[in-house]
Amino acid sequence: MSRRNIGVAIGIPEPYKTQLQDARERYGDPNAADVPPHVTLLPPTLIDGLQLPIVEQHLRKVAAARSPFELHLSGTGTFRPVSPVVFVTVAEGAGDCEEIERAVRGGPMRRQIRFPYHPHVTIAHDVRAELLDRAFTEMAGFGARFPVASFQLFEKVQDVWRPLEEYAFNA
Repeated sequence: MSRRNIGVAIGIPEPYKTQLQDARERYGDPNAADVPPHVTLLPPTLIDGLQLPIVEQHLRKVAAARSPFELHLSGTGTFRPVSPVVFVTVAEGAGDCEEIERAVRGGPMRRQIRFPYHPHVTIAHDVRAELLDRAFTEMAGFGARFPVASFQLFEKVQDVWRPLEEYAFNA
């Protein structure tokens, strides 16, 4: 049986994508080069490769039922002390992300998650405390507004997350 490691996320457009990628690299995040800036909708999930067409059909249905919305990223937050993560906060559009996440994680993708869902964009993870502090302070003034009209299915191949398909909102 062939296992595939997939995830679903909202991508961050340019120029913000590069700004957030550069920040993650600047703070020494070991995953910076392999994980593009994003808002997670489905965390890494192992599936049987034969299930991929069913997953894709489910994601098409989820996207077809959604309308575009605006995402506003502003300021920083952290999951410390529970997890060594600093992130950019979703200031507006969090409710939309939560609804989409629930729909994505339903049907054939039903699964438990380790922590309650909290939409965000990671900028530092698994780095020394002083780098987490620096990321939290230096990125506190970060802000971005952009329309979200789709989400993407990703697959982890050789430790790098690669996009498989984009699903446009059709409602």
